[in-house]
Amino acid sequence: MRTLTIAAASLNQTPLDWSGNLKRARQAITQARDTESQLLCLPELALSGYGCEDQFLAEATSAHALESLLALLPETHNLIVAIGLPLRHQNRIFNVVALIVNTELIGFYAKQNLAGNGIHYEPRWFTPWPEGEQSTIIIGAQEVPIGDQLFQIGDLRIAFEVCEDAWVANRPGRKAPLHGVDIILNPSASHFAFGKQAIRRQFVQEGSRAFGTAYLYANLLGNEAGRVIYDGGNLIANNGQLIREGLRFSFQDVVLTSATIDIELNRLAQATPSKGDPEFGEIAFAHSTFQIKQSPLPLSKPDSLQDLCKEEAFTRAVTLGLFDYLRKSRSKGFIISLSGGADSAACACLVALTFQLAKNELGQEEFQKRLNYLGESQEAYTLNKLLSCIYQASENSGETTQQAAKALSSALGCTYDEWQIGKLISQYESLLESHLERPLSWEQDDIARQNIQARVRAPGIWMLANIRQALLLTTSNRSEAAVGYATMDGDTCGGLAPIAGIDKAFLRQWLSWLETTGTSEIEPISSLKFINVQSPTAELRPEEKKQTDESDLMPYPILDQIEKWAIRDKRSPQDVLQLLAQNYSEHSTEQLKFWVKRFFRLWSRNQWKRERYAPGFHLDDENLDPKTWCRFPILSGGFEDELAQLEL
Repeated sequence: MRTLTIAAASLNQTPLDWSGNLKRARQAITQARDTESQLLCLPELALSGYGCEDQFLAEATSAHALESLLALLPETHNLIVAIGLPLRHQNRIFNVVALIVNTELIGFYAKQNLAGNGIHYEPRWFTPWPEGEQSTIIIGAQEVPIGDQLFQIGDLRIAFEVCEDAWVANRPGRKAPLHGVDIILNPSASHFAFGKQAIRRQFVQEGSRAFGTAYLYANLLGNEAGRVIYDGGNLIANNGQLIREGLRFSFQDVVLTSATIDIELNRLAQATPSKGDPEFGEIAFAHSTFQIKQSPLPLSKPDSLQDLCKEEAFTRAVTLGLFDYLRKSRSKGFIISLSGGADSAACACLVALTFQLAKNELGQEEFQKRLNYLGESQEAYTLNKLLSCIYQASENSGETTQQAAKALSSALGCTYDEWQIGKLISQYESLLESHLERPLSWEQDDIARQNIQARVRAPGIWMLANIRQALLLTTSNRSEAAVGYATMDGDTCGGLAPIAGIDKAFLRQWLSWLETTGTSEIEPISSLKFINVQSPTAELRPEEKKQTDESDLMPYPILDQIEKWAIRDKRSPQDVLQLLAQNYSEHSTEQLKFWVKRFFRLWSRNQWKRERYAPGFHLDDENLDPKTWCRFPILSGGFEDELAQLEL
């Protein structure tokens, strides 16, 4: 029996943090050696960070990454280590993986399939490596092979697929059984999205089965650059069976996943004769005299899968995103303008859960170490210092929301205060009445009078954030962003929008889950009952007008469904109307037509607002962020011709 202990490490890296990224790579190597692993795979672009954006084009970025790689070599005695970095070769930049064997740089595998859809822009910076081609590059005084190649270490043959390589139909790994490959390494930077881990399991397990190899997948972890959250979840498969799955959503800097596998089982699977493909061509091999000892550890048994419900996955992803954003920006806490409604309540709960889950996993000492810039006193690390919630009441604010905000703040244990803003609003309205030489009225000045209430709340809450050196959170959700149901420089104020990537219908579902269900680690918050019984309202008109969000817009489930069809699926207004008629037959055709027109017009008119929203987290393929996912012109025809067709 030929056994080998292999490991994948998730790293919580930061773009261009050369010393920090190198430190965490070294920690992973130390952990791999402590677990008696013989081969370690680290993530894609781990030395530079994946999210360097246009800084990848700077010559210094590749130079620093190469310096980090060379500094890492002495740490790798008696180990095989694969690690990703950007590499400049022949005046082009390639996304490569370096293979190190016992302190010796053996060669570079260059990524062939670049991710250029959704949030990814790899073709903007990198050149895809042509299949089947090899070259050499001078590193110091050494000539090192680079390209599409296999590596032979003793009697072990290693191949690569780098992230997107495994997601395409024509996978590089398909060549493995024709060349006796024992193990495929996949260093990845695969961002979190709902349900994505199941797809990763599928291509790892299927790759192992179809190619007759062991398969090792290593992913990034945490909020690396601001918008994108990496969930870790390293995977190891052998002989077509998934045997290890690493911890997801960890607050640790390094998460190592290891397993002892039987290489002979894979070689047996390849022993069945198969036709060679004449289009594959020659594959170069990098050789080493390094001999791999048989692992003394017993073979690893399959793990149970870490399947999370959508509510828990949302909680884990956003809390990890908030924790990393806080510490990497060196902010000293969070500020929320707590309205007593669903959105701001969700933000407050997510912040409270961020610190609860981080402390549970890290322990108080390590938790404080991560946030050591806050100060030495124990008090600095308590929620009443890290989260401040302010209820800002106008004459249109109701007792229900005031009591809800107060009850939730008390339950969470954060700092809470109430500010009366009525006089400020009156002063602004008086100025305008003097200028216009007429009184303001709700009949004539409805939107302006609503907006001034939201905008008056902004200066004071910003001032508090400045004084506390804290992050002001914007509380807008994706449904509001789709139709511009927000006041610019009012409720959109903030440096981070943690729920901008999620729709209102799911957000309300999540709040109900958090009130009544939760998990063993995520305890229910019963005081959310005061939030969940309310109909969503901006509370900006007088009480007698009975304002609700859905009366201003349309029912949120319908709004969210129109958004999916119109924006995600690029359906025309006519198509959307037909789909609504099939799925919401309880409403009249005229009512559905009215909502379709309202959505498309509001969507088109409010792109400028989406361009100005604070950064939010990417959570699924329905993101509306124009900087990373969903581009739309600020000025357009507004679908008016298409909407006119609805009347024919």
